[in-house]
Amino acid sequence: MRSRPGAASPGEFELIARLCAKLPQSRRTILGPGDDCAIIARGDAPILATIDSMVEDVHFDLAWLTPEQLGARSLTVNLSDIAAMGGVATACVVNLAVRPGLTARFFDRLYAGLRRAARAAAVDVIGGNITRARQLAITIALLGDAPASPLRRDAARAGDEIFVTGTLGDAALGWRILARKLAASGTSRRHLISRYLAPPARLFAGQRLAKIRPAPAAIDVSDGLLQDLGHVLERSGVGAEIAPESVPVSKAYKQVMGSELSLALGGGEDYELLFCIRPGRSEKELARLLRVPVRRIGRIVRQRGLRLAGGVKPQLAGWDQLRG
Repeated sequence: MRSRPGAASPGEFELIARLCAKLPQSRRTILGPGDDCAIIARGDAPILATIDSMVEDVHFDLAWLTPEQLGARSLTVNLSDIAAMGGVATACVVNLAVRPGLTARFFDRLYAGLRRAARAAAVDVIGGNITRARQLAITIALLGDAPASPLRRDAARAGDEIFVTGTLGDAALGWRILARKLAASGTSRRHLISRYLAPPARLFAGQRLAKIRPAPAAIDVSDGLLQDLGHVLERSGVGAEIAPESVPVSKAYKQVMGSELSLALGGGEDYELLFCIRPGRSEKELARLLRVPVRRIGRIVRQRGLRLAGGVKPQLAGWDQLRG
């Protein structure tokens, strides 16, 4: 959304006042926006902290999504990190890098989407910063309460079974459709684009996983299944065997890609949860517990490295922020 002719871009402090006017806060916020730092009450649980950025022409194109969608998505990618630890999101601060040509109305709408996502997740928006830049960027630092036994990447053990929630590859397809690298139509097109524009944050599923003993190893699938699983294997000092045909894909994915699984294995931005759990729990049992579809895709083994059944070789290594 670019400026209309004659529409003035807001100044820094005018914009801060506009954006802070309707921010959601609760009693845990002792001091909100307006000072050098915000003050939040700390409970008994350790605090989780994460930060992520979305940069124009790197992570999004303003021609693809509304300001409201951009605001909500900017928070969702952070919420997914809290979900991957089994935590409860509590509060965030927002940094806006603002380029010329964007109106006050644009930022009103951006923050409307952010507020909606924050309220849905019971997150307080407690402050932030604004700076001038050549590209629009939204950076959010998010805090959360850790569970008694946080889900960690270094907790996978030989014999664990590997599961994922939801379906994979949809967001990568949605991105390619928006970028006009692939074609799709009808309900398949709408589903795939929606999965890119409005990914899930599996907060409830993560919180329920954190109640299992021993606590599973877990990670959110943001950079691609194989790459993110690789992080778990590296931190845990183990290996894995994956059955590619078991990787869950949607009907829309199949209609566009057929049996080709490269984007399900290596595409990113699905924000589903991957977790490694001691054997003995069925897909049905876990789906009922987490309230989201769950699929078993492989197992953890002692020998390091990642092996795909049937000699399948991945065509995508996953997303790298600096290489694209």
